Amino acid sequence: MDATSPRLLLAGTCLALLTTLSACSGSGGGSDSSSGEAAPLSGADSAVEDRAGRNAFSSAGGSTDESVTEAGGVEARPVDAVEAQQPALISTGTVSLRSDDVADTRFDVQKVADRYRGQVTDSETRTDQEGEVRDARLVLRVPSAEFTEAMDELEKVADLEASTSTSEDVTTQVVDTRVRIRVQRASIARIEELLQRAGSIRDVVAVEQQLTQRQERLNSLLRQQAYLADQTSMSTITVHVERADAARTEPEPVEAGFLSGLRAGWDGLTTVLLGLATVTGAVLPFVALGLLLGAPAWLLLRPVVRRRRAAA
Repeated sequence: MDATSPRLLLAGTCLALLTTLSACSGSGGGSDSSSGEAAPLSGADSAVEDRAGRNAFSSAGGSTDESVTEAGGVEARPVDAVEAQQPALISTGTVSLRSDDVADTRFDVQKVADRYRGQVTDSETRTDQEGEVRDARLVLRVPSAEFTEAMDELEKVADLEASTSTSEDVTTQVVDTRVRIRVQRASIARIEELLQRAGSIRDVVAVEQQLTQRQERLNSLLRQQAYLADQTSMSTITVHVERADAARTEPEPVEAGFLSGLRAGWDGLTTVLLGLATVTGAVLPFVALGLLLGAPAWLLLRPVVRRRRAAA
């Protein structure tokens, strides 16, 4: 064994020990400085959050989510494959029916909604002058998984006039909203930690402003998530039911010329004469009653009137 080997070994050991001590002292100094007075807030947290929100979702098949680690960094993790593969659809449909008995058809539509564990959220019914139901409008909410089956059954309730359905794929919005909520909650957790370490009034006010802004964003994202969850879990179907004999007729074209004017004048004269005859018939009983009561009264009062005139 060479004489210089122990010296080299001792030098390497001392160098490693010095490196370890310097690293420990550097980490301890950093913790002491952070526990004293918190540094003023900058746009770093907001930039990290915005960057995390933009990069959190790239596509439905290969999206990643950035979450905050305990050390304050950001790590990327893939979204579950099941979330990306399950489509989220907003389905809406309209069914127009014609039936001889609108009330009976309306009851059948209600039974279809009950069969598929749905509900009627809006209903409107109109009647004619005789009090019979002329048409009805119903808005149904049924589970999205059974939207197609419900549409097929509603089309068979009565005579089908028209049927339309649309589906909008909002899978991207659902996954993106979920990721943004996760990132926003992590950002709020960071701001709350900064609020606990704030050492001056200025820092406290700045941190509270940032916390309020992030909470408002989180509440907005939660409302959007609730709306998407409601629309994707329950589909909307609007059903119009019209009575068969209440078909709308086209107005007759207006005629012009001498014959049409003569016909219109004759119709007007007939209407006037008919009105006069109606008035005469209505007044005649009162005239007869007046004559029947007025003649005896006049015979009784006539001598008295004569005597007064003679005396005068």
